[in-house]
Amino acid sequence: MNFTLSFNELMPLAPVMIVALTAIVVMLLVAIKRNHNLIATTSVVGLNLALILILYTIFGGDYNIQPIMGLFMVDGFSLFYQIIILIAALACFTLSHAYIETYKDNREELYLLMLISVTGAMLMVSSTNLASFFISLELMSIPVYGLLAYTYQRSHSLEAGIKYLVLSATASAMLLMGMAYVYSATGSLSFMGQIDDNIYALMKTPTEAQFTALQMAGQQYGSVLHSTLMIIGLGLMMAAIAFKLSLAPFHKWTPDVYAGAPAPIATFLATVAKVAMIALFVRFLMTSGMIEIEAMRTVVVCIAVMSILVGNFLAVKQVNLKRILAFSSIAHFGYIMLALISGTENSMTSIGVYVLSYVLTTIGAFGAVTLMSSPYNNIAEAESLAEYRGLFWRRPVLTATLTVMMLSLAGIPLTAGFIGKFMVVLSIVQGGHWFYAAMIIIGSGIGLYYYLRVMVVMYMTPPDTPRIDAPQHWGQSAGGIMVLGAALLVIVFGVYPDPIIAMAKQAQLIMPLNFLPH
Repeated sequence: MNFTLSFNELMPLAPVMIVALTAIVVMLLVAIKRNHNLIATTSVVGLNLALILILYTIFGGDYNIQPIMGLFMVDGFSLFYQIIILIAALACFTLSHAYIETYKDNREELYLLMLISVTGAMLMVSSTNLASFFISLELMSIPVYGLLAYTYQRSHSLEAGIKYLVLSATASAMLLMGMAYVYSATGSLSFMGQIDDNIYALMKTPTEAQFTALQMAGQQYGSVLHSTLMIIGLGLMMAAIAFKLSLAPFHKWTPDVYAGAPAPIATFLATVAKVAMIALFVRFLMTSGMIEIEAMRTVVVCIAVMSILVGNFLAVKQVNLKRILAFSSIAHFGYIMLALISGTENSMTSIGVYVLSYVLTTIGAFGAVTLMSSPYNNIAEAESLAEYRGLFWRRPVLTATLTVMMLSLAGIPLTAGFIGKFMVVLSIVQGGHWFYAAMIIIGSGIGLYYYLRVMVVMYMTPPDTPRIDAPQHWGQSAGGIMVLGAALLVIVFGVYPDPIIAMAKQAQLIMPLNFLPH
């Protein structure tokens, strides 16, 4: 592994470095003089600069697909998911500003923790090595402990932080042990085992000797994929990854943490953290060849089916909107797992479309919860469905926005959620996996019940004196505009999905093992 670097070789990581430098600037500003608006503005400017640079890179086509230090790969796949992460992060920062405005203690550190976590998330989607996998995952996860418990005066917030700290630390220990077994089997930390990362360059114009060397490396790597050490290591890693994605049966923490977390941080955990983890898992599974192991495929299918059933059935009995969204996310990532394991030509595209539609919808749904919670003291949040009874008669536009989000999560036509589900089912059917398609349809049918229940509550007769309500001019605030924008995008992409499908098609992985003889 060659660690000799030039400035040009590091340039593909420029967006990540911008976010990291923004965190340093925020740290210095906090030390010099605390100013909530200045810190929030600086953070958003840094994220926007990183987003603009990525968009310029994509549409300008000015980047080369090559490994960086043998640890990261900046390609269409990583750039696509970095865009999603930055969009979700900007939404969370915007929602946090109004939410934390009336907080009596220090507010500025919230943005610092979020920036550090976003830096880790952006590195995760580019990781091609077990070392960068673990370090970037921890860089993303550790600040989340503090974010969840930030409003520690609320007992549920402190409880959420402690629960996630203990369980996440346990999952990280399992992940590290699993990596140790995988390393002992392959003798390399690279996702591709002993196959050198320079394969990306060699695939273009390899000499006969180089190609022979790649054949031998590929055969050697294939021989260890089914070893006992590899299976044990992958089992431990899969358990840890399932925890991070809150897949069943490792999902128990999810509803408690979502319900206890401050609403903008629950949004952050449901979008930024989940997107980074699913992108990293997809890259690891596909580029390492682990998806070819029959035992691994069986485990992933079982976890996906359990997640769909557990997530949907447990959401049916909930009366807390944040817990409904928590159980809903378990089911949604179960759908994504089935699309991934189907292994068809359109699997990557369908996953990209589904993830983007899920993020936009989740931002809007949690955004509505935040807007209902933020104008008042930090003790009360609009969590219970009872708080939304008759909301239509007080806040019709906000009700319409939340209705669009519920319809999108349910996969109703003319919403982005429908396009995502349609693409996933299409890719699965193309592979002839009818059982997977049936599970998605059954799960969606169950989900329709509790999404419709949320909508029905909002149109019921309102109580005489509502305990919690959104501010009078919520739509004129930055958070309100952002939520309305998310609702608009959900409808636009539901009617005209070509742009997001085209973007997702560009986010394809280069899988070197496919170029080697089997």
